[in-house]
Amino acid sequence: MAKITVLGSGGFGISLAVMADNFGHEVTVWSAFAEEIENIRRDGEHKKLLPGVKVKESINLITDISLIGNCDIIIFAIPSAFVRKVAKLAAPYIPENAVIVNVGKGLEDKTFKRLSEVLEEEIAGNPVVALSGPSHAEEVAIGMPTTIVASSKSMEHANYVQEELSNKTLRIYCNDDIIGCELGGALKNIIALCAGICDGMGYGDNTKAALMTRGITEIARLGVALGAKKDTFAGLTGIGDLIVTCTSMHSRNRRAGILIGQGISPQEAVERVGTVEGYFCTKVAWELCRSANVEMPITEQLYQTLFCGKDVKTALSDLMGRPKKHESESIWTAK
Repeated sequence: MAKITVLGSGGFGISLAVMADNFGHEVTVWSAFAEEIENIRRDGEHKKLLPGVKVKESINLITDISLIGNCDIIIFAIPSAFVRKVAKLAAPYIPENAVIVNVGKGLEDKTFKRLSEVLEEEIAGNPVVALSGPSHAEEVAIGMPTTIVASSKSMEHANYVQEELSNKTLRIYCNDDIIGCELGGALKNIIALCAGICDGMGYGDNTKAALMTRGITEIARLGVALGAKKDTFAGLTGIGDLIVTCTSMHSRNRRAGILIGQGISPQEAVERVGTVEGYFCTKVAWELCRSANVEMPITEQLYQTLFCGKDVKTALSDLMGRPKKHESESIWTAK
């Protein structure tokens, strides 16, 4: 059994803490939000995000980040915009042999870095493993069978995380393509926002199936240009994560998209729903695809909708009216 510290008391952080505690690990949860920690301690659950999920007294809840040391695994369950800030705060107290595990799905604004790259910069010397795949916190916390992927530059440490965190309800595969695994997890949020918009506009299964299929195509297109393996996007961290995020009401990206499709402004939709990683990731991905000279028409239209005031019906019409092409990219990209 391992000593595990979870940084972040949001839904996924608490769900992982509960699961790890249930399977015998020694678990600590840190949060910068004292009121949230106190409420969880008082209520024995995270009433807002995971109502009914028992947070046992055996889970140590703290707000002093200097107390996170003496652990084997440190899990970052932090929104992408705050990963670097929390890493800077935590770095002085992290044991030199601790394995850093990131479960956030996003890209850093301005630098365009994947979150593992951010952690490697701020916590130099510690191995970093990304955990990604189709995994809603609400289902992980109550023990629904879930399968995800541990990816890292170091397969030794990916295998270690697989060994320590796998259990009867969580099956973990390993993958050495950390670029592809992280990009799949981040970029699928863009397509999930679009799926929600289509739902909000009243469109059906045909529309969503087309969106998801062409969406994973452009995700893979950018991923390969950035050094990922194309096959990764056909796996759990690609199409698997895309399916779960585009089709579930657990998905904040989809819920925000539904509001936008119903006529709510993007900014108000995000404010209503809370953390919507796809909103922030769209801007980063749009800038990335331009710098890499990669065509991402769905991302382009979502960017125009979120940040330039483009009407969603016009955006969809422009997508449907694009020049006719062969489905095989090897044919049209060779011209």
